[in-house]
Amino acid sequence: MKNTKKTMILAGTLLAAAMMLPASSSSAAAPAKPMEEKIRKELVTLPFYNVFDNLAFQVNGDEVTLFGQVTRPTLKSSAENVVKRIEGVAHVNNKIEVLPLSPFDDRLRLALFRAIYSYPGLDRYALGAIPGIHIIVNNGNVRLEGVVAREMDKNIANLRANGVAGVFSVENNLRVASK
Repeated sequence: MKNTKKTMILAGTLLAAAMMLPASSSSAAAPAKPMEEKIRKELVTLPFYNVFDNLAFQVNGDEVTLFGQVTRPTLKSSAENVVKRIEGVAHVNNKIEVLPLSPFDDRLRLALFRAIYSYPGLDRYALGAIPGIHIIVNNGNVRLEGVVAREMDKNIANLRANGVAGVFSVENNLRVASK
């Protein structure tokens, strides 16, 4: 794993979490610190954390800042509560955004899930408790987050998402796992 300025990004599944990449790749590969591994484990195993949520965190000494987007307000508070209980964490800044309730966005989430995960080759990312490609929908705007094995998978997911009726825009933040 790479660790740049102690920023760790969660992709979703435990398998994808093991292959996590940082937001930038300017430093040499280094193992994650035990506290960061505990935080990652606690966040990806939260009840109700799913493919339509995205969580990330940054550790600065004994302070942890949580980022991302969730579809349920309870998931935001649950993330903060589990991180607060980790030994060595003194303060948690919770900057997680709760996505607005929208039947339109809910229909888009389901259509996007079907479009992406039903495609041969991308269906393998659906394996595991939490699929590896996260689909974040906010007022018809879509963001794809997570880690994929190949550049082609990233491009296909982007094409599939852009092909869903009702999608206003797609921001493809999928990262390709380094070999």
